[in-house]
Amino acid sequence: MTNPRVLISGASIAGPALAYWLHRYGFDVTVVEKAPAVRAGGQAVDFKGPVHLGVLRKMGILDAVRQATVPSEDGILVNARGRTIGTVPGAFAGGEINVPRGDLATILSGLTAPTCEYVFGDSITALTDTGDGVDVSFTHGAPRTFDLVVGADGIHSNVRALAFGPEADYVRHLGYYYALADLGVDGGEVMYNEPGVMAALGGPKASAFFVFAAPLSPAARGDVDTQKQFLVDALRGARWRIPELMAAVPGAAEFYLDSISRVTVDRYSTGRVALVGDSAYGNALGGFGTGLAVVGAYVLAGELARADGDHRAAFARYESTYRGYASVSQKINAGRLLAPGSKAGIVGRNLGFSALSLFGPLMRIVDRPATNLTLEDYDAHTSGKPWPAL
Repeated sequence: MTNPRVLISGASIAGPALAYWLHRYGFDVTVVEKAPAVRAGGQAVDFKGPVHLGVLRKMGILDAVRQATVPSEDGILVNARGRTIGTVPGAFAGGEINVPRGDLATILSGLTAPTCEYVFGDSITALTDTGDGVDVSFTHGAPRTFDLVVGADGIHSNVRALAFGPEADYVRHLGYYYALADLGVDGGEVMYNEPGVMAALGGPKASAFFVFAAPLSPAARGDVDTQKQFLVDALRGARWRIPELMAAVPGAAEFYLDSISRVTVDRYSTGRVALVGDSAYGNALGGFGTGLAVVGAYVLAGELARADGDHRAAFARYESTYRGYASVSQKINAGRLLAPGSKAGIVGRNLGFSALSLFGPLMRIVDRPATNLTLEDYDAHTSGKPWPAL
């Protein structure tokens, strides 16, 4: 019997995690990724609590992820003269495990590459749900037909745009942008604010990390040089070391910029197409995205595995099980916290950091939404079952 064929768009975190579980449950998995290879580098991402760590343990990669962990030390808050005015608790910047995104993606792709088909340097251009399958066209590859398609391709999901509708219907700009850059500067782990601007050096996200208030700019989705100029223009006139840092931006070999945005979809699936991870419940810099992606992949695959060929029932159970847990992503605007819009807001935020430094258990309260899910043992439901065509 032919195993159900599933196409996953996206080879970062949610995609390979889903590929692992689907293969384990007998599905034939193809992952397509527009980048030429697994993307290295990137900011540190985190896992927190028994739910996140429980899925990593079930996948057999918890030890490998722990070994890739980078420290999340306390940082120093400085004023425009470089004088220390407070502390950024390390617990705020990360969870129990903090791992560079590229390292995590490498672990996940290495886990699945021997058993799943990876197609790099290509992307989906059209999806046609025929009722019996999904006909898929690609930028470069020949058309193919799959039983199911899953968008695991981030906040700016191509699959969501093709199957659900335009991005503007589902992605809300939260008034801020962020940028990560390797600028070749030193100065310790420090963070500086002025209204609507944050600049940090040496932290777990990147060697240089910026957050700034700005309206949505379509041009900022363009090429890297345009993005670099967008950052430089937005921070023009800022104090501290920012003029020095902006002078180094044009020559940065590693640079990433995106809006701080939130994804809100009224459903996680349509027909034979589903969404997982940031494409369905993303919130840039929200602090829960990577954990939500990995756990969401576990739940989606498990529901498909026990559905006896009924993808409609599987998608419905995935949504009913997971929407409440993923709702934490609808409650956070990291831009307001990292770059408050007023001096009073900065002072209040700094006082909050001081409280977290003095009362570490407060972070466990902040992270409590990561624990609000009981992991089902899908192996118990699927062991020994045949895999009917979907």
